[in-house]
Amino acid sequence: MGDSYSKLGDYEKGFEFYNQALRIYQELGDYRKQAEILNKIGELYQQSENLEKALESYQQALKIAQENSTLDLDSISQNLANLYFELGELEKALEFFEKLLNSADHAGYTAFIYTKIGNVYSNLGELKTALQFFNKSLNLLATNYPETRAENLFGIAVVERKQGNLDRALTHIETAISIIEKTRIGKPSPEERLEFFASKQDYYEFYIDLLMELHQQNPSKGYDAQAFNISERSKARNLLELLTEANIDIRKGVEPELVLQERTLQQQLDAIERRRVEIYSSENDSLEQKTAIEQERQYLLRKYEEVQTKIREKSPSYADLTQPQPLSLEQIQQQILDDDTLLLQYALGEKRSFIWAVTKNSITSYELPAKALIEQAVREFYRQAVTNKNTSPENLSKASEPLYPIILAPVASQLKNQRLAIVSDGILHYLPFSAVSLPPDSSNKNYLPLVVNHEIVNLPSASTLSIIRQDIQQREPAPKSLAILADPVYSFDDSRLQTTASIPSETWEQYNLNRSAGQLDIGVWQRLPGTRTEAEAILALVPDKSESIHAFDFAANRAIATNSQLSQYKIIHFATHGLLNSVNPELSGIVLSMVDKQGNPLNGFLRLHDIFNLEFSADLVVLSACKTGLGKQVRGEGLVGLTRGFMYAGTPRVLVSLWDVNDAATAEMMTRFYRLMLQEKLSPTEALRKAQLEMQTETEWKSPHYWAAFTLQGEWR
Repeated sequence: MGDSYSKLGDYEKGFEFYNQALRIYQELGDYRKQAEILNKIGELYQQSENLEKALESYQQALKIAQENSTLDLDSISQNLANLYFELGELEKALEFFEKLLNSADHAGYTAFIYTKIGNVYSNLGELKTALQFFNKSLNLLATNYPETRAENLFGIAVVERKQGNLDRALTHIETAISIIEKTRIGKPSPEERLEFFASKQDYYEFYIDLLMELHQQNPSKGYDAQAFNISERSKARNLLELLTEANIDIRKGVEPELVLQERTLQQQLDAIERRRVEIYSSENDSLEQKTAIEQERQYLLRKYEEVQTKIREKSPSYADLTQPQPLSLEQIQQQILDDDTLLLQYALGEKRSFIWAVTKNSITSYELPAKALIEQAVREFYRQAVTNKNTSPENLSKASEPLYPIILAPVASQLKNQRLAIVSDGILHYLPFSAVSLPPDSSNKNYLPLVVNHEIVNLPSASTLSIIRQDIQQREPAPKSLAILADPVYSFDDSRLQTTASIPSETWEQYNLNRSAGQLDIGVWQRLPGTRTEAEAILALVPDKSESIHAFDFAANRAIATNSQLSQYKIIHFATHGLLNSVNPELSGIVLSMVDKQGNPLNGFLRLHDIFNLEFSADLVVLSACKTGLGKQVRGEGLVGLTRGFMYAGTPRVLVSLWDVNDAATAEMMTRFYRLMLQEKLSPTEALRKAQLEMQTETEWKSPHYWAAFTLQGEWR
C-alpha cells in the first residue's frame, strides 16, 4: 500500500503505510525488511524534497544493514551517494560511489559508477580526473547503455567548457543530444517519452547556454538562432507528436482484440468512477474501500496506457507516421508568424536565462537573470497582484516593478502595438502576462498593464501551432454556432433535487474537504449560480435557437459532454468546476452533474483520458472554470493539463483560467467576451483583450484578480 500511494504521488499516505509496515517488521525482528522500508521512506522524502529527512532515513537503513552483514548495502549506498551529491557534500558522495565500485558485478554497472564519480570530480574542479573517469566509462560501454553514454558525453562537454574549449564542448553536447533524441523515439509510450524527456532537460539547458556564450563571443555567426532552434526542440515534443497522431486513425488495421480491450478498459474506468462516487457518498464507507478503489483505478489507468501503447505498436497508420520535427527559426518565420505578431520565447536556466524576440524578418536575443530570481519575482507579483482582490493601481504598478525589468524590459523597444505570442518556460506558465504593468513614464504614471497595447496568446511551442493549422485545413468546419454546459448539480443537498435522497455523512465531507486540498479529487463542490447567468447571457447573443444547444442542471452531465452531437458546434463552453491533479495529470478533468434527478450518484467527471477520446470540430473551447489552464509542470512539456487534451480532440484554441475566479465576475467577463466575438465579430484574442480592458474601466471588478486569469492558448488567426 505504501508503494501504491508513493506511485500515486500521495506522500502523506505513502509515509503512513510505510511507517505501519516498519512497526510490524520491528515487532517481527525482520532487519532486512526494516532496512528496505527505511530506504523506501528515504526515497519518498527525497521525492518530496525533504532532503534532511531523506538523509536521516537512509542513514538508519545503512546502520541496520551494516549491523547485519548479510544484507545488501548497494541500494542504500547508491541512494546516499546520490543524495550527498545533491546536497553538495561531494567528498561523502565520492566515498559511497567508490565503495559501490567494489560490489559492481558487471561492466554496465561499473561504467555507471565511473560516470557518477566523473561528475563528482567535475564538481570538485578536478577536471583531468573527471575526464579520465568519463572516458573509462565510455570504453566499458562501447555501444551499449545509450543513456549512460549520453551522460558521459554531457559530463565531458561540461569539463571542456570549464577548460575554455567551447568548440569541443559543443561537439560533445551535440553527440549527447543526438543519443537522447534517438533513445526518446525508442520509448514505446507517450508517457515514457514524456518522463524520459523531462529528465534530460539539463542537456538542452546546457546546450542553449553554451550556444549563447558562443554568440556573445561571435555575434555574427548565428549561434543565437541555433540556440533558439534548440529551445524549440526542447519544448512540447510529446504534444507535437500527439497532435500529429490525432490526424490519423491509429486503430485502423489493428487486431480487433486490442481495440476491444481498449474499449473494455474505458468502460471499466467509467464504472470505477461511478463506484468511487457511490463509496464516498455512503455513510458506511471505510478506509479499506477507499484505498482499494484508488488502487484499482490506478491499475486500470496503467493497463489502459499499456493497451494504447500496443495499439500504436501494431497500427499500420502509426507505423507510417514519421516523427514530427520541431520547426526551425526560418520555418517559424515563414509558416507561423505574420506582420502583426511578435514571438517571445523564454528559456529559464540555473545560472542565467534567455529570451528570443522573433518577427517575420528578424531575431534578437537577450540574457535574463537566473531562474531563481525570476521565480521570486513572479511569486511576489502573484502575491500582490493576483491574490489581492483590492490592490490599488499604484500597488499594481509597484508589484510589476521587480518583474518587468527581468522578463520584458530587454525587448521593450520591440513592443509596439502588435500581438504577442508567448512560449513560456517554467514558472512563467503561471504568469498572467496581460496584467504585468509597463513602467510609468512622463506620459503615464498609472497602472498600464500589457493588455492595454497588446493581444496576448500563449503557445506550448511554435511548432505545435503548425500541426494545429494543418489539421484545420483538412477538416470540415462545424455547421452550428454554440454549445453550452452550465450550472451542474454537484451535491445531494442541492435545492434542485426534489427527492428525499440521503445527504452524505459529515465524515465523508470532511474527508473529501481535507483530501481535495491534496491529491484525491472528489471534493465538496459548491454550486456556481453565476454560471447559469453567464450561460443565459451568452445564449441571448445567438438569436437563432437552431444554432445553439444548452444543457443546464442535471442535463449538464458527462453523457452530453461525450455525445458526438457536440462536434457540430463551432464553440463549446463549459461553465463549471475544473479539477487539476498536479501529480497524475491524467486524472485532471471537468466536474459535471454528480447526481441525477432521482438522487442517485453519477460519475460526473470528464477526465483527461475522456477528453483525448473526443472528436471536436470546434474552433474554440472555453473552460469557464477554476484553474483549468494549469496542470502538472513537466520540464520540456510546459503544463500538462486540459488544454493539451482539447487540442488533441481537435480544438485549435482553448480559453482557460489560471486561478480560482469570482463567480459573478466570471459571468460578466464571459458575457463581454462573447458579445465582442459574436456581435462585433472580433477574433477570440482581440475579444479577450477588449473584454479585459472593459472589466477594468466599466465594472466593479477592476483588479487583475478578476480578469487576468483568463488566457487564450493556441491559434490566434
